[in-house]
Amino acid sequence: MSVWDDLVGQDRVVEQLQAAARAARASVLAGRGQAPAGNASLMTHAWLFTGPPGAGQVTAARAFAAALQCTSPDLDLGGVPGCGFCDGCHTVLSGSHADVKQVRTDGLSIGVGDMRDLVLRAASYPTGGRWSVILVDAAHRLTEAAANALLKGVEEPSPRTVWLLCAPSVQDVLPTIRSRCRLLVLRTPAAEAVADMLVRRDGVEPAAARVAALAGQGDIDRSRRLAVDEQARARRAEVLRIPLEVADLGGCLAAAQRLVDTAKADAEALAETQDARETEDLRAAYGAAEGGRAPRGMAGAVKELEKRQKSRATRTRRETLNVALGDLLGFYRDVLALQLGAGGALANDDQRPALQRVAGEGAAENTLRRIEAVLACRRALDRNVDPLLAVEAMTVALRAG
Repeated sequence: MSVWDDLVGQDRVVEQLQAAARAARASVLAGRGQAPAGNASLMTHAWLFTGPPGAGQVTAARAFAAALQCTSPDLDLGGVPGCGFCDGCHTVLSGSHADVKQVRTDGLSIGVGDMRDLVLRAASYPTGGRWSVILVDAAHRLTEAAANALLKGVEEPSPRTVWLLCAPSVQDVLPTIRSRCRLLVLRTPAAEAVADMLVRRDGVEPAAARVAALAGQGDIDRSRRLAVDEQARARRAEVLRIPLEVADLGGCLAAAQRLVDTAKADAEALAETQDARETEDLRAAYGAAEGGRAPRGMAGAVKELEKRQKSRATRTRRETLNVALGDLLGFYRDVLALQLGAGGALANDDQRPALQRVAGEGAAENTLRRIEAVLACRRALDRNVDPLLAVEAMTVALRAG
Protein backbone atom coordinates (compact mmCIF):
# COMPACT_ATOMS: atom_id res chain seq x y z
CA MET A 1 0.00 0.00 0.00
CA SER A 2 1.22 3.49 -0.84
CA VAL A 3 0.77 6.57 1.34
CA TRP A 4 -1.99 7.72 -1.03
CA ASP A 5 -4.35 4.79 -0.44
CA ASP A 6 -6.21 6.44 2.45
CA LEU A 7 -7.21 9.42 0.31
CA VAL A 8 -10.69 8.34 -0.76
CA GLY A 9 -12.24 10.00 -3.79
CA GLN A 10 -9.48 12.62 -4.14
CA ASP A 11 -7.88 11.57 -7.43
CA ARG A 12 -7.27 15.11 -8.66
CA VAL A 13 -5.56 16.16 -5.43
CA VAL A 14 -3.42 13.00 -5.42
CA GLU A 15 -2.25 13.68 -8.97
CA GLN A 16 -1.25 17.24 -8.05
CA LEU A 17 0.66 16.15 -4.97
CA GLN A 18 2.42 13.30 -6.77
CA ALA A 19 3.54 15.69 -9.51
CA ALA A 20 4.80 18.16 -6.90
CA ALA A 21 6.69 15.40 -5.05
CA ARG A 22 8.36 14.34 -8.31
CA ALA A 23 9.36 17.94 -9.00
CA ALA A 24 10.68 18.30 -5.46
CA ARG A 25 12.82 15.19 -5.80
CA ALA A 26 14.20 16.38 -9.14
CA SER A 27 15.08 19.68 -7.53
CA VAL A 28 16.98 17.97 -4.70
CA LEU A 29 18.86 15.70 -7.10
CA ALA A 30 19.83 18.69 -9.21
CA GLY A 31 21.14 20.44 -6.10
CA ARG A 32 18.94 23.47 -6.63
CA GLY A 33 17.10 23.33 -3.34
CA GLN A 34 13.46 24.25 -3.44
CA ALA A 35 11.70 25.08 -6.68
CA PRO A 36 10.52 28.70 -6.97
CA ALA A 37 7.18 29.50 -5.41
CA GLY A 38 4.33 30.46 -7.70
CA ASN A 39 1.51 28.98 -9.73
CA ALA A 40 3.82 28.16 -12.62
CA SER A 41 5.77 25.73 -10.46
CA LEU A 42 4.66 22.20 -9.63
CA MET A 43 6.35 22.51 -6.24
CA THR A 44 6.04 25.43 -3.88
CA HIS A 45 6.96 26.28 -0.30
CA ALA A 46 3.49 26.51 1.27
CA TRP A 47 0.28 24.54 0.78
CA LEU A 48 -3.22 25.04 2.17
CA PHE A 49 -5.43 21.94 2.37
CA THR A 50 -9.15 22.66 2.78
CA GLY A 51 -12.34 20.67 2.51
CA PRO A 52 -15.45 19.51 4.37
CA PRO A 53 -15.11 17.70 7.73
CA GLY A 54 -13.65 14.23 7.35
CA ALA A 55 -12.61 14.66 3.70
CA GLY A 56 -9.00 13.98 4.64
CA GLN A 57 -7.09 17.26 4.72
CA VAL A 58 -4.60 16.06 7.33
CA THR A 59 -4.35 12.65 5.65
CA ALA A 60 -3.47 14.34 2.36
CA ALA A 61 -0.89 16.61 4.00
CA ARG A 62 0.74 13.71 5.84
CA ALA A 63 0.85 11.64 2.65
CA PHE A 64 2.53 14.53 0.83
CA ALA A 65 5.06 14.90 3.66
CA ALA A 66 5.87 11.19 3.36
CA ALA A 67 6.22 11.47 -0.42
CA LEU A 68 8.70 14.34 0.00
CA GLN A 69 10.82 12.12 2.29
CA CYS A 70 10.37 8.90 0.29
CA THR A 71 13.58 6.94 -0.30
CA SER A 72 12.21 4.04 -2.34
CA PRO A 73 14.74 2.61 -4.83
CA ASP A 74 11.87 2.41 -7.33
CA LEU A 75 12.01 6.19 -7.71
CA ASP A 76 15.12 5.81 -9.84
CA LEU A 77 13.03 3.69 -12.20
CA GLY A 78 10.23 6.22 -12.48
CA GLY A 79 8.21 5.10 -9.46
CA VAL A 80 5.71 7.35 -7.68
CA PRO A 81 6.99 9.07 -4.50
CA GLY A 82 5.16 7.80 -1.42
CA CYS A 83 5.70 4.05 -1.56
CA GLY A 84 4.58 3.55 2.05
CA PHE A 85 7.31 0.99 2.82
CA CYS A 86 10.65 2.79 2.85
CA ASP A 87 12.21 4.27 5.97
CA GLY A 88 11.25 7.80 4.94
CA CYS A 89 7.57 7.00 4.45
CA HIS A 90 7.37 4.79 7.52
CA THR A 91 8.89 7.32 9.90
CA VAL A 92 6.70 10.16 8.61
CA LEU A 93 3.51 8.13 9.00
CA SER A 94 4.55 6.98 12.46
CA GLY A 95 5.38 10.54 13.53
CA SER A 96 9.07 9.91 14.19
CA HIS A 97 10.78 11.52 11.19
CA ALA A 98 13.37 14.08 12.32
CA ASP A 99 12.53 16.52 9.52
CA VAL A 100 8.73 16.41 9.75
CA LYS A 101 6.96 18.27 12.54
CA GLN A 102 3.21 17.90 12.87
CA VAL A 103 1.50 20.57 14.97
CA ARG A 104 -1.80 19.66 16.56
CA THR A 105 -3.67 21.05 19.51
CA ASP A 106 -5.91 19.35 22.02
CA GLY A 107 -7.23 22.73 23.08
CA LEU A 108 -9.22 25.46 21.42
CA SER A 109 -6.32 27.41 19.93
CA ILE A 110 -2.63 27.39 18.94
CA GLY A 111 -0.69 30.11 20.72
CA VAL A 112 1.98 32.49 19.49
CA GLY A 113 4.73 30.83 21.54
CA ASP A 114 4.30 27.51 19.77
CA MET A 115 4.24 29.19 16.37
CA ARG A 116 7.38 31.24 17.01
CA ASP A 117 9.21 28.05 17.92
CA LEU A 118 8.10 26.52 14.62
CA VAL A 119 9.23 29.51 12.58
CA LEU A 120 12.67 29.22 14.20
CA ARG A 121 12.71 25.50 13.46
CA ALA A 122 11.78 26.20 9.84
CA ALA A 123 14.94 28.26 9.42
CA SER A 124 17.16 25.22 9.98
CA TYR A 125 18.40 22.92 7.22
CA PRO A 126 16.86 19.41 7.14
CA THR A 127 19.05 16.81 8.79
CA GLY A 128 18.28 14.25 6.11
CA GLY A 129 19.15 16.57 3.26
CA ARG A 130 15.70 16.51 1.64
CA TRP A 131 12.99 18.71 3.10
CA SER A 132 12.03 20.20 6.43
CA VAL A 133 8.24 19.83 6.57
CA ILE A 134 5.95 21.55 9.07
CA LEU A 135 2.35 20.34 9.09
CA VAL A 136 -0.18 22.48 10.97
CA ASP A 137 -3.28 20.31 11.14
CA ALA A 138 -5.63 23.01 12.52
CA ALA A 139 -4.52 26.31 11.01
CA HIS A 140 -7.97 27.76 11.72
CA ARG A 141 -7.21 27.48 15.46
CA LEU A 142 -4.28 29.89 15.32
CA THR A 143 -4.68 32.96 17.50
CA GLU A 144 -4.23 36.29 15.76
CA ALA A 145 -0.72 36.65 17.18
CA ALA A 146 0.15 33.08 16.19
CA ALA A 147 -1.11 33.67 12.65
CA ASN A 148 1.04 36.76 12.35
CA ALA A 149 4.06 34.76 13.55
CA LEU A 150 3.30 32.08 10.94
CA LEU A 151 3.11 34.74 8.26
CA LYS A 152 6.78 35.57 8.82
CA GLY A 153 7.76 31.97 8.14
CA VAL A 154 5.56 31.65 5.06
CA GLU A 155 6.42 34.97 3.40
CA GLU A 156 10.17 34.48 3.89
CA PRO A 157 10.57 30.75 3.18
CA SER A 158 13.82 29.03 4.00
CA PRO A 159 15.36 26.78 1.36
CA ARG A 160 14.13 23.19 1.66
CA THR A 161 11.29 24.14 4.06
CA VAL A 162 7.69 23.27 3.20
CA TRP A 163 4.65 24.46 5.16
CA LEU A 164 1.49 22.31 5.02
CA LEU A 165 -1.56 24.04 6.53
CA CYS A 166 -4.96 22.37 7.04
CA ALA A 167 -8.23 24.22 7.62
CA PRO A 168 -11.95 23.67 6.94
CA SER A 169 -12.09 26.47 4.37
CA VAL A 170 -9.88 29.13 2.81
CA GLN A 171 -11.83 31.81 4.70
CA ASP A 172 -10.58 30.34 7.99
CA VAL A 173 -7.02 31.49 7.23
CA LEU A 174 -5.69 35.05 7.13
CA PRO A 175 -5.74 36.48 3.58
CA THR A 176 -2.04 37.36 3.88
CA ILE A 177 -1.23 33.71 4.62
CA ARG A 178 -3.51 32.04 2.09
CA SER A 179 -2.26 34.35 -0.69
CA ARG A 180 1.19 32.78 -0.23
CA CYS A 181 -0.06 29.18 -0.30
CA ARG A 182 -0.99 26.78 -3.07
CA LEU A 183 -4.64 25.92 -2.42
CA LEU A 184 -5.88 22.33 -2.58
CA VAL A 185 -9.60 21.77 -2.06
CA LEU A 186 -10.66 18.25 -1.13
CA ARG A 187 -14.20 17.22 -1.94
CA THR A 188 -16.73 15.11 -0.09
CA PRO A 189 -16.04 11.52 -1.14
CA ALA A 190 -18.87 9.45 -2.57
CA ALA A 191 -20.52 7.00 -0.18
CA GLU A 192 -19.66 4.13 -2.54
CA ALA A 193 -15.96 4.98 -2.35
CA VAL A 194 -16.04 5.21 1.45
CA ALA A 195 -17.92 1.90 1.71
CA ASP A 196 -15.37 0.22 -0.56
CA MET A 197 -12.55 1.47 1.66
CA LEU A 198 -14.29 0.14 4.80
CA VAL A 199 -14.64 -3.27 3.20
CA ARG A 200 -11.11 -3.31 1.84
CA ARG A 201 -9.20 -1.76 4.75
CA ASP A 202 -11.29 -2.63 7.81
CA GLY A 203 -12.94 -5.90 6.80
CA VAL A 204 -16.47 -4.53 7.29
CA GLU A 205 -19.33 -6.46 5.73
CA PRO A 206 -20.55 -4.71 2.55
CA ALA A 207 -24.08 -4.05 3.84
CA ALA A 208 -22.82 -2.57 7.12
CA ALA A 209 -20.16 -0.59 5.25
CA ARG A 210 -22.81 1.03 3.05
CA VAL A 211 -24.95 2.00 6.06
CA ALA A 212 -21.92 3.50 7.83
CA ALA A 213 -20.73 5.33 4.70
CA LEU A 214 -24.14 6.92 4.15
CA ALA A 215 -24.54 7.84 7.82
CA GLY A 216 -21.06 9.35 7.90
CA GLN A 217 -22.15 11.86 5.22
CA GLY A 218 -18.73 11.98 3.59
CA ASP A 219 -16.73 12.07 6.83
CA ILE A 220 -14.36 9.11 6.48
CA ASP A 221 -13.34 8.95 10.13
CA ARG A 222 -16.95 9.18 11.26
CA SER A 223 -17.95 6.41 8.84
CA ARG A 224 -15.17 4.17 10.13
CA ARG A 225 -16.23 4.71 13.75
CA LEU A 226 -19.84 3.89 12.92
CA ALA A 227 -18.72 0.75 11.10
CA VAL A 228 -16.46 -0.67 13.81
CA ASP A 229 -17.60 0.92 17.10
CA GLU A 230 -20.84 -0.31 18.65
CA GLN A 231 -20.85 2.57 21.12
CA ALA A 232 -20.68 5.12 18.29
CA ARG A 233 -23.66 3.47 16.61
CA ALA A 234 -25.62 3.48 19.87
CA ARG A 235 -24.96 7.19 20.39
CA ARG A 236 -26.04 8.01 16.86
CA ALA A 237 -29.26 6.05 17.37
CA GLU A 238 -29.88 8.00 20.58
CA VAL A 239 -29.40 11.33 18.81
CA LEU A 240 -31.74 10.33 16.00
CA ARG A 241 -34.46 9.64 18.57
CA ILE A 242 -34.60 13.35 19.39
CA PRO A 243 -36.93 14.32 16.49
CA LEU A 244 -39.42 11.80 17.87
CA GLU A 245 -39.12 13.02 21.48
CA VAL A 246 -39.72 16.76 21.14
CA ALA A 247 -43.49 16.62 21.13
CA ASP A 248 -43.73 18.57 24.41
CA LEU A 249 -41.58 20.92 26.46
CA GLY A 250 -40.57 18.22 28.91
CA GLY A 251 -39.33 16.02 26.10
CA CYS A 252 -37.35 18.92 24.62
CA LEU A 253 -35.56 19.71 27.88
CA ALA A 254 -34.89 16.04 28.64
CA ALA A 255 -33.39 15.48 25.17
CA ALA A 256 -31.17 18.55 25.54
CA GLN A 257 -29.92 17.47 28.95
CA ARG A 258 -29.13 13.97 27.70
CA LEU A 259 -27.20 15.33 24.73
CA VAL A 260 -25.07 17.64 26.89
CA ASP A 261 -24.52 14.93 29.51
CA THR A 262 -23.26 12.55 26.84
CA ALA A 263 -20.76 15.14 25.60
CA LYS A 264 -19.57 15.73 29.15
CA ALA A 265 -19.20 11.99 29.78
CA ASP A 266 -17.06 11.66 26.65
CA ALA A 267 -14.74 14.42 27.84
CA GLU A 268 -14.47 12.90 31.30
CA ALA A 269 -13.76 9.43 29.92
CA LEU A 270 -10.89 10.84 27.84
CA ALA A 271 -9.58 12.82 30.79
CA GLU A 272 -9.66 9.84 33.14
CA THR A 273 -6.97 8.03 31.21
CA GLN A 274 -5.11 10.70 29.25
CA ASP A 275 -4.87 13.32 32.00
CA ALA A 276 -3.57 10.81 34.54
CA ARG A 277 -0.93 9.55 32.11
CA GLU A 278 0.23 13.06 31.24
CA THR A 279 0.48 14.04 34.91
CA GLU A 280 2.49 10.93 35.72
CA ASP A 281 4.80 11.55 32.76
CA LEU A 282 5.35 15.12 33.96
CA ARG A 283 6.22 13.95 37.46
CA ALA A 284 8.66 11.43 36.04
CA ALA A 285 10.29 14.10 33.89
CA TYR A 286 10.90 16.23 36.98
CA GLY A 287 12.06 13.25 39.02
CA ALA A 288 9.30 13.71 41.61
CA ALA A 289 9.15 10.89 44.15
CA GLU A 290 5.82 9.33 45.09
CA GLY A 291 4.40 11.31 48.00
CA GLY A 292 7.51 13.50 48.13
CA ARG A 293 7.99 17.20 47.74
CA ALA A 294 7.59 18.61 44.23
CA PRO A 295 10.91 19.67 42.67
CA ARG A 296 11.52 23.32 41.87
CA GLY A 297 9.70 24.48 38.76
CA MET A 298 7.26 21.58 38.73
CA ALA A 299 4.34 23.56 40.17
CA GLY A 300 4.30 25.93 37.19
CA ALA A 301 4.52 23.04 34.74
CA VAL A 302 1.62 21.28 36.48
CA LYS A 303 -0.47 24.44 36.31
CA GLU A 304 0.22 24.80 32.59
CA LEU A 305 -0.64 21.12 32.01
CA GLU A 306 -3.93 21.46 33.88
CA LYS A 307 -4.79 24.49 31.76
CA ARG A 308 -4.21 22.49 28.57
CA GLN A 309 -6.23 19.57 29.91
CA LYS A 310 -9.15 21.83 30.76
CA SER A 311 -9.06 23.33 27.27
CA ARG A 312 -8.97 19.85 25.76
CA ALA A 313 -12.02 18.80 27.79
CA THR A 314 -13.92 21.83 26.50
CA ARG A 315 -12.95 21.01 22.93
CA THR A 316 -13.98 17.36 23.36
CA ARG A 317 -17.42 18.41 24.59
CA ARG A 318 -17.84 20.74 21.63
CA GLU A 319 -16.73 18.12 19.13
CA THR A 320 -19.12 15.54 20.57
CA LEU A 321 -21.98 18.01 20.34
CA ASN A 322 -20.97 18.93 16.78
CA VAL A 323 -21.10 15.28 15.76
CA ALA A 324 -24.58 15.01 17.23
CA LEU A 325 -25.70 18.19 15.47
CA GLY A 326 -24.33 16.82 12.21
CA ASP A 327 -26.41 13.67 12.67
CA LEU A 328 -29.52 15.79 13.32
CA LEU A 329 -28.88 17.89 10.21
CA GLY A 330 -28.57 14.74 8.15
CA PHE A 331 -31.85 13.43 9.58
CA TYR A 332 -33.78 16.59 8.73
CA ARG A 333 -32.22 16.81 5.26
CA ASP A 334 -33.52 13.31 4.63
CA VAL A 335 -36.95 14.34 5.92
CA LEU A 336 -36.91 17.29 3.51
CA ALA A 337 -35.89 15.02 0.64
CA LEU A 338 -38.87 12.74 1.35
CA GLN A 339 -41.24 15.71 1.59
CA LEU A 340 -40.05 17.13 -1.72
CA GLY A 341 -39.93 13.76 -3.46
CA ALA A 342 -36.23 14.05 -4.23
CA GLY A 343 -34.45 10.97 -5.51
CA GLY A 344 -31.15 9.51 -4.44
CA ALA A 345 -29.98 7.59 -1.41
CA LEU A 346 -30.82 8.88 2.06
CA ALA A 347 -28.00 9.36 4.57
CA ASN A 348 -30.15 7.71 7.24
CA ASP A 349 -31.89 5.09 5.15
CA ASP A 350 -31.59 2.67 8.08
CA GLN A 351 -33.94 5.04 9.95
CA ARG A 352 -36.54 5.21 7.17
CA PRO A 353 -39.63 4.53 9.38
CA ALA A 354 -38.70 7.44 11.66
CA LEU A 355 -37.96 9.66 8.65
CA GLN A 356 -41.31 8.88 7.08
CA ARG A 357 -43.12 9.52 10.35
CA VAL A 358 -41.56 12.97 10.81
CA ALA A 359 -42.02 13.80 7.12
CA GLY A 360 -45.71 12.97 7.33
CA GLU A 361 -46.31 15.13 10.40
CA GLY A 362 -45.42 18.49 8.85
CA ALA A 363 -44.63 20.51 5.76
CA ALA A 364 -41.29 21.18 4.11
CA GLU A 365 -41.34 24.74 5.53
CA ASN A 366 -41.33 23.32 9.05
CA THR A 367 -38.39 21.08 8.23
CA LEU A 368 -36.41 24.04 6.88
CA ARG A 369 -37.04 25.91 10.14
CA ARG A 370 -35.81 22.89 12.08
CA ILE A 371 -32.65 22.73 9.99
CA GLU A 372 -32.06 26.41 10.74
CA ALA A 373 -32.54 25.71 14.47
CA VAL A 374 -29.77 23.10 14.38
CA LEU A 375 -27.48 25.46 12.48
CA ALA A 376 -28.24 28.25 14.96
CA CYS A 377 -27.23 25.93 17.81
CA ARG A 378 -23.92 25.23 16.09
CA ARG A 379 -23.28 28.96 15.68
CA ALA A 380 -24.13 29.56 19.33
CA LEU A 381 -21.64 26.93 20.45
CA ASP A 382 -18.98 28.58 18.28
CA ARG A 383 -19.68 31.83 20.18
CA ASN A 384 -19.13 30.04 23.52
CA VAL A 385 -22.78 30.11 24.56
CA ASP A 386 -23.42 27.75 27.47
CA PRO A 387 -23.93 24.32 25.81
CA LEU A 388 -27.07 23.41 27.76
CA LEU A 389 -28.75 26.73 26.98
CA ALA A 390 -27.86 26.46 23.28
CA VAL A 391 -29.10 22.88 22.98
CA GLU A 392 -32.29 23.58 24.95
CA ALA A 393 -33.07 26.50 22.63
CA MET A 394 -32.57 24.15 19.68
CA THR A 395 -34.78 21.33 20.96
CA VAL A 396 -37.58 23.77 21.83
CA ALA A 397 -37.32 25.21 18.31
CA LEU A 398 -37.51 21.70 16.87
CA ARG A 399 -40.86 21.28 18.62
CA ALA A 400 -42.13 24.72 17.60
CA GLY A 401 -41.06 24.17 13.99
